[in-house]
Amino acid sequence: MSDTATRLRLDPGRTALIIQDMQNDVVTEGGAFADAGPAAHAKSQNTVENLVRLADALRASGGAVIHVWYMVEKGCRGQATNAPLFQGLKDSGAMERGSWGAAPCAGLEPQEGDFVVEKMRMNPFYGSTLQTILQGLGITAVISGGALTNMAVEHTARHAADAGYEVVMPLDGTATFNDDWQRAAFEYALANVSTIATCDEIIAALQR
Repeated sequence: MSDTATRLRLDPGRTALIIQDMQNDVVTEGGAFADAGPAAHAKSQNTVENLVRLADALRASGGAVIHVWYMVEKGCRGQATNAPLFQGLKDSGAMERGSWGAAPCAGLEPQEGDFVVEKMRMNPFYGSTLQTILQGLGITAVISGGALTNMAVEHTARHAADAGYEVVMPLDGTATFNDDWQRAAFEYALANVSTIATCDEIIAALQR
């Protein structure tokens, strides 16, 4: 356990776990983006299983679990395609409301008391109800997990830090294209805006 993780303290009642974009099109074999690597990387990281344990621990200790889903209408109507990422989303037909691809991956379905936030940009704070929910719950610390580590998850961490939240990044509760992209995110970016710890270390901090 790192010294930073050892010092980590979290008030469960003021902590929220954001589980982002853990949808079939992103992290399940057969999904629209599976061939790019996220499904295999999530499997190698045990991302789903680790997030399930973390979410269960947070619920049991009185914290909040928020599922953020990328959701577009059929044909990507209303989705601006001003960047390659968004154009690719439209071209693939991914994340369409009501489709298997847009549904949460097996094991990370919302539980009673959880919140669900829909978004149409990488940053889940942009044009969504996320900030309103966090403020309404009195949240001061955000755990940013899910996919993709160096895209939506990193956007979340940076925005949350700017907004005044303590940010915790679960090293094994995220997934991206491969290990190289994962290392780049955690070693060169996220260390500047968050505390990095494993899911087990975060669970221990919730119980101190």
